[in-house]
Amino acid sequence: MECTVNWQGPTGMAFVAETGSGHRVAMDGAPEGGGHNLAPRPMEMLLVGAGGCTAYDVVLILKKGRHKVTNCAVRLTAERAEDHPRVFTRIHFHFRVSGQRLPPEAVERAIRLSSEKYCSASIMLGKTAQISHDFELVEDGMASED
Repeated sequence: MECTVNWQGPTGMAFVAETGSGHRVAMDGAPEGGGHNLAPRPMEMLLVGAGGCTAYDVVLILKKGRHKVTNCAVRLTAERAEDHPRVFTRIHFHFRVSGQRLPPEAVERAIRLSSEKYCSASIMLGKTAQISHDFELVEDGMASED
């Protein structure tokens, strides 16, 4: 796996990354750091990657279990250390999973398998951050907390 990150200078702190699979992603810094707030911050991209990785796993695991999953969204909230390096110290993953008659234990199992075995991004972030998860199920437009 590889990517190339190019500064979009000479003013500002915008960068464009091109992935090995040929996709481009823009990143920018906060105005107080010389950026123009035109794209996500690099640390936000780490959260995006972890969220995408784990959501992918959860959907795939549920589909392989022949469950009728129709949507999966995950909201990540994170805290960072105050001193450099400002690593993530806590990350909470809140899943909202929709489907037809999805057993809560199947969703819980899919999240656990992703977090403990399959999602390299969140497992890697777990080396510095305390990771927590919860979820809610949505059936026919009605939410129930679990």
